Amino acid sequence: MNILILSRSSSLYSTKRLVESSARRGHNVRIVDYMRCYINISSGRPSLYFGDRPIDSADAVIPRIGASVTNYGATIVRQLEILGYFCVNQSSSIVNSRDKLKSIQILSKEGIPLPNTGFSSDNKDMDQVIEKVGSTPLIVKLLQGTQGQGVLLADSKKTAKAIMSAFMQLDAESLVQEFIKESSGVDIRAIVIGDQVVAAMKRVAPEGEFRSNLHQGGHPSPVKLTDFEEKVAIKASRILNLSISGVDFMRTKNGPLVLEVNSSPGLQGIENCTGIDVAMKMILFVEQEMKRIRERN
Repeated sequence: MNILILSRSSSLYSTKRLVESSARRGHNVRIVDYMRCYINISSGRPSLYFGDRPIDSADAVIPRIGASVTNYGATIVRQLEILGYFCVNQSSSIVNSRDKLKSIQILSKEGIPLPNTGFSSDNKDMDQVIEKVGSTPLIVKLLQGTQGQGVLLADSKKTAKAIMSAFMQLDAESLVQEFIKESSGVDIRAIVIGDQVVAAMKRVAPEGEFRSNLHQGGHPSPVKLTDFEEKVAIKASRILNLSISGVDFMRTKNGPLVLEVNSSPGLQGIENCTGIDVAMKMILFVEQEMKRIRERN
């Protein structure tokens, strides 16, 4: 099988692991920096190029699209879909999962448990938005933030309002979310592939920090999920139409609350702390999907 991996660099841990696992299964792999790809659009003859070479020989595509370049990366994935290639995660799913507000709107509609969240684009509505979210402290999140960046803890409504107002003045959109005290500094990431959770880790923030992201110094450890937690993670991934995802949630006294669903979850932290070969599980899933496609055709 010919596998195309869309990645900014072949030296990234997740990309290297996918290449290694593909090679062990006897597949040919091509790594392409999607930010160096360009599209030619003509009626009835769509095409995609990397340098002076067309991309025209792949059985399956694994997109590893960075959060800061989601729109361009998704455009390249969309062109590959138009060309008829099987993409593990579709362009529309990547865009939806990366939009923090849109994703929780979609998940909320389908009954996924979430922290109480408020959003407004006008200073005049801030008091009401904050009031409806609940008591302080509150979490204020930049919609464009990733890896724990742009996430602030406001200890009063006045502070929350000041933070949101400052973001607005910078033309940066933010949302306000309830703070779950019993889960402060701890969250869980579940890797979902197809219809099952293949690995999960707990992330604990360093002392004095409420953000548990590994990029913020969070400490990972393997964790066993309850049946209900697995069902919630799988359902959240399915609702956003992602074949491979990282579902982040908090454990609370009322059950799991989903924080985010990542369409390109990193593999280093979870493979190192659980010892599970997640990259191989991803490649085996691609094989299964390609087999289904061939049998259907």
